[in-house]
Amino acid sequence: MAQHATAVEAHRTSTGLSNAKIGVWAFLASECLLFGALISTFLLYRDRTLPGTPTPLKVYDIPYTSVSSFVLLMSSLTMVLALAAIQRGDHAKLRAWLMATALLGMTFIAGQVYEFTRFVQEGLTLKTNLFGSTFFVLTGFHGAHVTIGILMLLSLFGMSLDGRLGTDKAEVVELVGLYWHFVDIVWIVIFTVVYLIPTGGK
Repeated sequence: MAQHATAVEAHRTSTGLSNAKIGVWAFLASECLLFGALISTFLLYRDRTLPGTPTPLKVYDIPYTSVSSFVLLMSSLTMVLALAAIQRGDHAKLRAWLMATALLGMTFIAGQVYEFTRFVQEGLTLKTNLFGSTFFVLTGFHGAHVTIGILMLLSLFGMSLDGRLGTDKAEVVELVGLYWHFVDIVWIVIFTVVYLIPTGGK
């Protein structure tokens, strides 16, 4: 027992947090810089459209995107429930909430793919104008992050099925949860900046 306690303490920093958790927070801080740069670029160029090309007001479907956003935000709740389940040793509920979170994430990605397809059909592509370039890069990068999160969730689900995700591994679920919540928070910012803040485009 004493040896186990020593091993656990060896992985703790002077802040009381584990090295892994410090590492994840540092990674998320760097991601804030990345998305900050992408969002700033979008704000600078979203009104740079060419005559006859699609503008934000012409292509956005805010009610549809609002529903898609709600789906992603609900996945944060199921992620919290997954963490609570493993902390109390309820592995059946853990797997259920992990899969629910992954499915909600997949639904969001499917919605984003549909939106991208519709925009392309209306003439907005990565090369159409600066608005299209910055829009697809920003939302595409976010979609890639959500996809990575889904793969993490499915990996945890598989580990739980194999019995490799015991209660002592609760921090692993917590770290994936931190990443997932970050992705959700970033989307709130993107949705507000990209879809809700008025633009000069007609």
